[in-house]
Amino acid sequence: MIELKHLKTLSVLRDTGSLTSTATQLCLTQSALSHQLKDVEKRLGSKLFLRKTRPVKFTAEGEILLRLADDVLPRFAQTDAELANLKEDTQGRLHMAIECHSCFQWLMPALKDYQVTWPNVSLDFSSGLGFEPLPALAAGELDLVITSDVSARSDIHYEALFDFEVRLVTSLTHDLAAEDKISPQDFKDQTLLTYPVQKQRLDVVKHFLQPAGIEPEKYKKADNTLMLIQMVSAGLGVAALPNWAVSEFSRQGLIVDKPLEDGLWRRLYAAVRAGDKSRPYLQAFFATARQQCQLHLEGIKKV
Repeated sequence: MIELKHLKTLSVLRDTGSLTSTATQLCLTQSALSHQLKDVEKRLGSKLFLRKTRPVKFTAEGEILLRLADDVLPRFAQTDAELANLKEDTQGRLHMAIECHSCFQWLMPALKDYQVTWPNVSLDFSSGLGFEPLPALAAGELDLVITSDVSARSDIHYEALFDFEVRLVTSLTHDLAAEDKISPQDFKDQTLLTYPVQKQRLDVVKHFLQPAGIEPEKYKKADNTLMLIQMVSAGLGVAALPNWAVSEFSRQGLIVDKPLEDGLWRRLYAAVRAGDKSRPYLQAFFATARQQCQLHLEGIKKV
């Protein structure tokens, strides 16, 4: 039976060209090295190399085993490295920023499920709304950003989670509640209720209003989804929110939601550093987030 140590010994012997140098590199005595080589030759019933040649010349049998060593040894080394990385990644760090207030609705259950299998990964949050999170991600201050905005950067990888529709939300008695679909011009005389984020980073502004050259009459901010819904229901303005964040409130008859023209669909991503995207604990987070969202969010599409 050929063992891994035999292949390694023959590979080193070929590289060094001498038994003395091989024994030194493998931290063996010459006697122990000689015994190992004679043992494998006895098992095979043939010589593997010619003694007293410099550099060492291998027999046909020896060359066959060297080809095997060239194939097997790198694969073992790669496996060792992957196992070592996996062991290290069980104690990784996942400091994240969320650019979407309503994302907390699905993120908290997903993280609870994630921590069951990855209890040693350190979790932390930054708001992601008062600063630019992508430079912080690239600099190592953050490890993951939940976002629907993609910037072309070679150092950032965007892992797609799901597609969602941005819908206009109005009170039951609002004039726009009777419309089949909403155009950018319908925003001209409206108060747009938003999360506390720069308007240029809002999907409805960046991808619906600005291309049409339309600006709402005014903006008013609220801290969370429930507050936005309450303000909309009270007739204080309209809002543009993800379909999955408003579906339950629409079912309860608290608000009305309408499509923006033929539907404004956006994709939500988990942005990470490109060099880290294959880390097992990040891959596990991607899979858990997608699974939880498909199970619990209404109206989203798989990607």
